[in-house]
Amino acid sequence: MKLQWVSTVLFGLFAVAHASESSEDKQAPTELVVDVTHAIPASECTRKSKSGDNLSMHYTGTLFSNGRKFDSSRDRNSPFNFVIGTGRVIQGWDKGLLGMCVGEKRVLTIPPALGYGDRGAGGVIPGGATLVFDVELLAILNKEAPSADKEEL
Repeated sequence: MKLQWVSTVLFGLFAVAHASESSEDKQAPTELVVDVTHAIPASECTRKSKSGDNLSMHYTGTLFSNGRKFDSSRDRNSPFNFVIGTGRVIQGWDKGLLGMCVGEKRVLTIPPALGYGDRGAGGVIPGGATLVFDVELLAILNKEAPSADKEEL
């Protein structure tokens, strides 16, 4: 009986410690966090995204605070195309999508300063929200400019 009581108390302490640890893990980052979830081997990556490239992406955007989805190109089955590095998307995308290979997948966790700040957006993203985007680079649509080190024939 005493062993059962001790086991119950230890289990309870473990559960409380784990719950407080989970709460700490849920702290919103203050800097951009880029997690590569599907990498492309270097031998298969012939080109990486850079500023000025026209990218075709699939994405799903959620709120860090509660996981609520606010937008998804996948749900519409319509990739999002844009030129990176020109300010046409939030700063977290302009920074977090650089150096991607076609087929690569990343999760971007974007603090408010690199997202929509205190103003929020579209009535679905509250001010001060940290955003999480699950992204996939489908294509780099523009042709690569010839590099300066290639000699003309």
